[in-house]
Amino acid sequence: MSLAPIEKEAETAMQKAVEYLKSEFRGVRTGRASPSLIDQMKVKVAAYGDNAMELKALATVTVPEPTQLLVKPFDPGTIKDIERAIQESDVGINPQSDGKVIRLPVPPLSGERRQQIAAQVKKMAEAQKIALRNARRDAIQKIDAAKKAGDLPEDDAKKGSEQMDKLIKKYEGQLDEMVKAKTAEVMEVGG
Repeated sequence: MSLAPIEKEAETAMQKAVEYLKSEFRGVRTGRASPSLIDQMKVKVAAYGDNAMELKALATVTVPEPTQLLVKPFDPGTIKDIERAIQESDVGINPQSDGKVIRLPVPPLSGERRQQIAAQVKKMAEAQKIALRNARRDAIQKIDAAKKAGDLPEDDAKKGSEQMDKLIKKYEGQLDEMVKAKTAEVMEVGG
């Protein structure tokens, strides 16, 4: 038996954890306006059936000023549904609608709120580190099982375990860098 499929499966799982964290970080609020704050928000439009759609499928989200988002629905009939979704979300911004577009003034974050968001960023990363450790554990269990069954020589099993340790260090390093960058972005005042 070869180690390659076990290593490939573990690395794929670890890459997915990193990609998931990247997508989660897009929705984390910083001090400046960014369409990624709301463009993946789910909006229920009664006229379109029961299933919720992402905001970016219903409207364009632009940044006319560094502290403001502008939401322009493709269908003016959806403006009330979009407004409701923004109000009910945990984004913490009050939408202002004129019937054609929705303006979202992005208030500056307080120091306390920045600390809370930085802690949230760390918590999100920790959840993905657990996913990395689980992928490593699963791979090592498969390697040990193959060794016990006699399908994998002792030396290869040892190499496989060492390879898993190298992989987890690599991906934990990537997560740490992402947390460092996102925390710096959140803590930046006057963006």
